[in-house]
Amino acid sequence: MIQHQLNADLLYCENIIKKHSKSFYFAFSGLPAEKRYAVYAIYAFCRIADDSVDENPIPAVKSAALNQLRHELDLFSRHEEPDHPLWRALRHVFNTFDMDIQPFYDQLTGQEMDIHFSSPKTLQKLEEYSYYVAGSVGLMLLPIIATKNHQYLKKTAADLGIAMQITNILRDIGEDFYEKNRIYLPEMEQLRFGYGEEKLEQQLIDESFIILWEHLAVRAETLYDEFSDHLLKFDNDSKAPLMTAATVYREILNVVRENQYDCLTKRNFVALERLEQIRV
Repeated sequence: MIQHQLNADLLYCENIIKKHSKSFYFAFSGLPAEKRYAVYAIYAFCRIADDSVDENPIPAVKSAALNQLRHELDLFSRHEEPDHPLWRALRHVFNTFDMDIQPFYDQLTGQEMDIHFSSPKTLQKLEEYSYYVAGSVGLMLLPIIATKNHQYLKKTAADLGIAMQITNILRDIGEDFYEKNRIYLPEMEQLRFGYGEEKLEQQLIDESFIILWEHLAVRAETLYDEFSDHLLKFDNDSKAPLMTAATVYREILNVVRENQYDCLTKRNFVALERLEQIRV
C-alpha cells in the first residue's frame, strides 16, 4: 500500500513536468529511476511555486498564495507537511538524498521578486535574480546528480541555472514585454548599447539590439562552458542527462540567431528532431 501511494505521488510529479517542460523532461528522463523521479518532484515544487504567482492576476492574491506555499515548506522542514502528493514525494526525496532545504526557500524568494518586479539595473542584479529563480534549482538538484561531490559543486550548479535563466530571458524578450510588461534586460546594458524601451515598443531588431542580445548570450555561454569544465565531478549516471540539459538550453540561443534574432514576435524553441540529435 505504501509503495502504491509513493508510485502515485511520483507519477503526479512526472505528469507536471511532462506537461510544462518537454525539454527538461527530455533531458532528465535518462537518469536512473530513483534520481529521475527525484528531479520530477523538485520540478513539481518549482512549477507549483511559479503557478502560484503567474496564475493570479492580483498582487495581493499572488503574495497570499506564495505565503501559503512558504508556510507548507515550513511545515515540511519540521516533518509536519500537508498530506499531498507533492509533499509526500519530496519527503521521499529528502529521505533518500542528502538534501538542503535552503534552495527551496531561495526559489520562493525568486518568485517574490517577480511579484514585486522591477527591471534589473545591472548585469550583476540580473544574475542575482537568476540565481533565486533558477540557480536555486541547480542547488536543489545537486545532491541527486552529484551524490559524492555536491558540497564542492555548489557554484557550478548555481551558475548552470543562471545560464539557463539568462537563456530563457533572451528567448522571451517579446513575450515578457508585450504580455507581461516586463523588461529583464539590465538598464545599464540598455544604456551602454543604445537599446531601450522605445525601440522595444517598435519591435525593432537593429544592430544595437543584436549587440545587447549577444552580450548577454555570451555571458550565458561562458557559464555553460564553465559548467562543462566540471562535468566529470558529477555522478557517472548523471553526466549525460546533465550535458543534454545544458546543450538543449544552449541550443535555444542558436535557434534565436538562426531566426535573425527575432525573439520579439517569434516563439523560439528547439525542434524535436533537433533534440534527438542533441541527446548525449
